Amino acid sequence: MPRPRTLTQDQLAAAALAVIDREGLAALSMRVVAKELGMSPMGLYRYVTDREELEGLVAERVLATVDATPPGPDTPWRERIEVMAGRLRDGVAAHPAAIPLTLSHRHRASGGLRWSETVLGILAEAGIDGERRVIALRALHGYLTGAIQLQHLGPLAGAGTTVITALPEDRFPRLTETARAARTVTPDQEFFGGLRLLLRGLDG
Repeated sequence: MPRPRTLTQDQLAAAALAVIDREGLAALSMRVVAKELGMSPMGLYRYVTDREELEGLVAERVLATVDATPPGPDTPWRERIEVMAGRLRDGVAAHPAAIPLTLSHRHRASGGLRWSETVLGILAEAGIDGERRVIALRALHGYLTGAIQLQHLGPLAGAGTTVITALPEDRFPRLTETARAARTVTPDQEFFGGLRLLLRGLDG
């Protein structure tokens, strides 16, 4: 007879996320998570079939922290989308090394699905229907995916901006000028400023 299960999926996800937070995503493996739990690697296979399933549990745990409650209905729809986008960014950014997993597994994680359902409801109430709603949700996901990763991997205040400001101004006048201005842009200004540009375009 198979041995009874003694660990919950949430416990497995917590152990895997602890490894990622401490050592980075590249360190995630069945062997390392088994060690984190004080068990053998073969014992871990009683609970998950492979690393991909383990990654999905991590994404579920992170995205479960994102509040999917619809913002107040009296708030303009674009501001409601901003609230939802901010919640997603904050939830995912709490575990920056796990960002690739939360983005790639969001379509299977119930937290990500609830977030999308709420956003679709807001878009529907704004009169964005059919193919426009499909494109709008896809555009929002695309923007958020890129913006969250950029702020983590290549922030405006990071080394990349410094390198660009040092380029020859005679060859890259606009690029160097823009890089210098980028130093004063806060993460919130960057994130919500770009989001507002996108949302204004949805009115067209």
